[in-house]
Amino acid sequence: MGGLVEGKVAVVTGAGGGIGRAASQIFAREGAKVVVADIKVEGGEETVKLIQDAGGTAMFMRCDVSKAADCEALVNAAVVNYGSLDCAFNNAGVEGDPSKLADATEENFMLNYNVNILGVFLCMKYQIKQMLTQENGGAIVNTASDAGLIGVKNLGQYSAAKHAVVGLTKSGALDYAPKKIRINAVCPGPIRTQMLQRVFDENPKMAEVMVSAQPNKRLGEPSEIGDAAVYLCSDMASYITGHALPVDGGYMAT
Repeated sequence: MGGLVEGKVAVVTGAGGGIGRAASQIFAREGAKVVVADIKVEGGEETVKLIQDAGGTAMFMRCDVSKAADCEALVNAAVVNYGSLDCAFNNAGVEGDPSKLADATEENFMLNYNVNILGVFLCMKYQIKQMLTQENGGAIVNTASDAGLIGVKNLGQYSAAKHAVVGLTKSGALDYAPKKIRINAVCPGPIRTQMLQRVFDENPKMAEVMVSAQPNKRLGEPSEIGDAAVYLCSDMASYITGHALPVDGGYMAT
């Protein structure tokens, strides 16, 4: 029996670690050929090796998602090397420096804008152009956040960016639903990644605060977001589009 995405070609951005790495491994395990993309070459190549060592098929492509040429080249690499682009997980993101809005810098705002919003837009732009040429269209999943559904203290720029990701997801889904292109988002809660560890390193008490706020009293694992992304890209989710799915242990239900 084939995997959830058997025979498909998937692109994953921000795949040099954390959620992106876990998702890449799951795409490969479920039968996809994977184009691993990250601005950090060492991490991306390590992800490819992990996939290949497990018997999967993958290649690395360096990509700065804030650059249109890089995003276009990433899509072209998938098509040239593997023949199509069936699944895309636009996961690359940054959190920037936490601060109250009045203390925020323009540089920090623009970092969030360039990676978290412009980067998702540019990836979607070229992914959709390719999928429109394919008889079976394709599926796109964007990484938003619980912070894209609610406000978060001291993370106004990040929250605004992730709200924008949800907006791009829903609008894009409406634009291309008639063309067999499905577009959804995953909205992770607190996930055990290097990004979150940096927060804990700066404020050790934050780990206890986050866990205590979770209905299931634990942090999520990167693979749990990867599982959701792969499911949304699979034919099992063929009637799901325009949805921002919280994967957060029930936090948004509180």
